[in-house]
Amino acid sequence: MIGILGGMGTQAGLDFCSKLAKLNRGKADQKYPVFLLYNKANIPDRKQNLKKYKNVLNSLVKGCKFLQKNKCKFISIPCNTAHHWYKDLKKEIKIPILNMPEIVYFNIKNNCKKNTKIGLLATDATIAVGVYSQYLDKKFNLITPPKNLQIRSVNKSIKLVKMGKTKEAEKAIKPAVNYLIKKKCKKIILGCTELPIAIFAYKSFKKAKLSKTFLDPNLILAQASMKKYK
Repeated sequence: MIGILGGMGTQAGLDFCSKLAKLNRGKADQKYPVFLLYNKANIPDRKQNLKKYKNVLNSLVKGCKFLQKNKCKFISIPCNTAHHWYKDLKKEIKIPILNMPEIVYFNIKNNCKKNTKIGLLATDATIAVGVYSQYLDKKFNLITPPKNLQIRSVNKSIKLVKMGKTKEAEKAIKPAVNYLIKKKCKKIILGCTELPIAIFAYKSFKKAKLSKTFLDPNLILAQASMKKYK
């Protein structure tokens, strides 16, 4: 059974579950993966508690121990920023925890040449603590939007998705996407689990899955989860 620690935010966890289901669409009910979603929405806000490290860590540990106790074989965490606590969290949990940014890195490594420009759209916190740069900086040229675009485009789009205003979120993220395309980024990581909802809201799952530009960590994590599940 796949253990899913969700609630960061709730829509992101549900989006991950939806992608698990869509990857198996068309099969008999019994062929779908067995999973347990713990929507632990009371985990302290990651970006507001970077300096209060143990507050978040303790809550993540409790969530993972719940999944471990309920006989999950491994855990997937559909939240980019939460992986700032990954190394210490892993020390406290006996079952495997998939590392989403590392899995995304290997996806890029297998499909892009060294020093390729890779764009990153993510929260301020994810960028600040190096959730992705710790993996990508050694081999790739990681590019993020300038501060003004980060505020009025990326942060705004994330907030709109959380408010359920998907159409407005799709419009808000476009300037940041256009900036990274002009910078000749071959791939763009949608490094906040709200952003794929904004980018792919009105596109089919097939188009999202086959996108040559955008990398959806939630989808990549779902694919890795299915591979480990089998």
